[in-house]
Amino acid sequence: MRSGLAAVVLFTGVMGAGALVPVGPGAQAASFDCTRARRADEVAICGNRALEDADVRMSTTYTLVLQLVGMGMRGDLRDSQTAWLRERGRCGGNVTCIARSYRARTQRLEAVFQTVVRQGPF
Repeated sequence: MRSGLAAVVLFTGVMGAGALVPVGPGAQAASFDCTRARRADEVAICGNRALEDADVRMSTTYTLVLQLVGMGMRGDLRDSQTAWLRERGRCGGNVTCIARSYRARTQRLEAVFQTVVRQGPF
């Protein structure tokens, strides 16, 4: 599982350093294209640098965790992501609500990541 080890090292480096991929207004957030944003939550994310950064972090974490978990967990992880997107959508354009939603989702994903790392085999 060499690619899993590489993902662990990459994730640890990115999250440990707090580095985020820079994106600007009108650019592409990690999980969607801001030029195609139509829903109120997406428009709010694309218009707010802190939310764009939160989107990058959550999306990167989700992608890494999805690659690291076993096949049996991937469906559940995808289902929980879909449910979370609906939850975020209910925030509409409320920046505080969206930020809170991102923090909670990222924390959940990071907890899954830590569980995978503890269980190995890396």
